[in-house]
Amino acid sequence: MAASAPHTRNRAVFMNGYISALSLWLTGAKTVEIVHDDEGVIKFEAEHHHEVLDPRRMGDVACKLIAWREMIGLLGLVGKRPDRYGGAAYGNVSARIGPPSAVCGQRAMLISGTQTGGMGRVGLSDFCLVEQYDYDRNWVRSRGTTQPSSETMTHGAIYDLSPAIRFVLHAHSPVMWRARQALRLPTTDPRVPYGTPQMAREVQRLYRGSTVQATNLLAMGGHEDGIIAFGETVEQAGQALVTWLGRAYEQTCRIS
Repeated sequence: MAASAPHTRNRAVFMNGYISALSLWLTGAKTVEIVHDDEGVIKFEAEHHHEVLDPRRMGDVACKLIAWREMIGLLGLVGKRPDRYGGAAYGNVSARIGPPSAVCGQRAMLISGTQTGGMGRVGLSDFCLVEQYDYDRNWVRSRGTTQPSSETMTHGAIYDLSPAIRFVLHAHSPVMWRARQALRLPTTDPRVPYGTPQMAREVQRLYRGSTVQATNLLAMGGHEDGIIAFGETVEQAGQALVTWLGRAYEQTCRIS
């Protein structure tokens, strides 16, 4: 008998996993799931509890994220296009939940779910609450009706830099990314893959030894077009994105 085609096997694995996850969600149980990126690369193991998030606790901060996601989406920094990244969705947003005094690795965050970047409109159900993350174990514990973004580890690394950081916006900008050297943007080592424990440590290295504390923004050298902005408020993070995007277009104009 001929072997099954790879896409057929992948579809069967996906459907089996989906059915299992759905049955567990209906019973309120937890699952241990492997979170992949859009290319199938394993990013981390998630102890995920399938449950509806409480809008009384997270509704306000979700609305802040949704508003800025909408705005940067209009600039093409978050979305999904057939001519970019093989048609995969790109970009995600997050916000700290809980007191600034929380210890590193337990700075809970509300983060957009995996592959939601291409959705036109989102709500609280499209976000996930990550309660803990561990770089050494490559593990996270999360809650919600969607799984956490494959960039969760990188977001956690940003929050671990300072208790004052409360928002992270991960965008994709070809013009900003191509101008990163001319703009002297802090940039991660291109050999370090995104969404990994190694990227988390690389972000920490940049924070200690570059201008990233002044720019509130960094480029991801090993992640095509990847840009991360952060701030004490979502407005500060968003302003950093818009400001550096404008400077990138100005630089492009000068060399054209």
